[in-house]
Amino acid sequence: MKRVYNFSAGPAMLPEAAILKAAEQMLDWQGSGMSVMEMSHRDKEFMSIAAQAEADLRELMAIPANYKVLFLQGGASAQFAMVPINLLRGKTRADYINTGMWSKKAIEEAKRFCTVNVAASSEAGGFKTVPAQQDWKLDPQAAYVHYTPNETIGGVEFPFIPDTGAVPLVADLSSTILSRPIDVSRFGVIYAGAQKNIGPAGLTVVIVRDDLVGQVLPNMPVMFDYKIHVDNESMYNTPPTYAWYLAGLVFEYLKGQGGLKKMAEINQRKAAKLYAAIDGSSFYSNPVDKSCRSWMNVPFTLANAELDGAFLSGAKKAGLVTLKGHRSVGGMRASIYNAMPEAGVDALVAYMKDFEKTNG
Repeated sequence: MKRVYNFSAGPAMLPEAAILKAAEQMLDWQGSGMSVMEMSHRDKEFMSIAAQAEADLRELMAIPANYKVLFLQGGASAQFAMVPINLLRGKTRADYINTGMWSKKAIEEAKRFCTVNVAASSEAGGFKTVPAQQDWKLDPQAAYVHYTPNETIGGVEFPFIPDTGAVPLVADLSSTILSRPIDVSRFGVIYAGAQKNIGPAGLTVVIVRDDLVGQVLPNMPVMFDYKIHVDNESMYNTPPTYAWYLAGLVFEYLKGQGGLKKMAEINQRKAAKLYAAIDGSSFYSNPVDKSCRSWMNVPFTLANAELDGAFLSGAKKAGLVTLKGHRSVGGMRASIYNAMPEAGVDALVAYMKDFEKTNG
């Protein structure tokens, strides 16, 4: 069996070691006589899996004790609603920074619950950079400030964590979580869909500061109340147990690799190689301002778009798959999350050079 290098923006590659361990335990988890996917979430076996996964995530991210960690469903898209539902806390306004499609989706959902102030936007320039914080027009009455640190479609990434003072900072960290160390204490809420750096699709991780739990908007569905999930340890309803288990295996793998500091070194090196190949060629180009380029999602175009089909076809034959760019921007996109080995990036760079020689 030959594994391909999967450059999908998500669901994305998983660490092979985690998949192999899951395969070994598929029919019998640690002598229990059953698969994890067959376990009751209330049984001691799964409770131990859940507890270990949370402990490992807390260790990896150095999550302070005054933050709750939730393992939920609904993806980041559900959090677009849950954030205002839980964080408005008697206020009627919130600040949002618009740097791409996912920011825009969060903004539109928040408008259902409050007045949204778009404090800064890079849309006029085609989402090729992030707005400098000194130019933001923050609302002094805002309940929180929301931003998307990395936009997977445009490949734009914040090179800084915004300073919002006493106003809670909220981040959709779906595509950068676990790719490098971050100071969790700078945030009020962090949320992330799992299908990029955490595990398979179906799980959503939410990290929320204690003081932001328990003041939900009135008459909201109980499933959208952070406190319900905190009080029930993410098990108010049946959680996505197998996805939670696989996430735990990924956390275990990352610890074994040396943690997030080591992953940051590898990820930065992978991105640098790919951008060097793009910048060193007149055949390929990347539209994003160099100061705001994503480590995780690298879009690029060919000088002749008519060659896109041939590029993708040849890449697939070479074992390099899911490189087609998002339909809204076209071109190519290589997503190089934690599980993408450096050898995969090397293989892509080599293919790009060969394709240019033949078609340039």
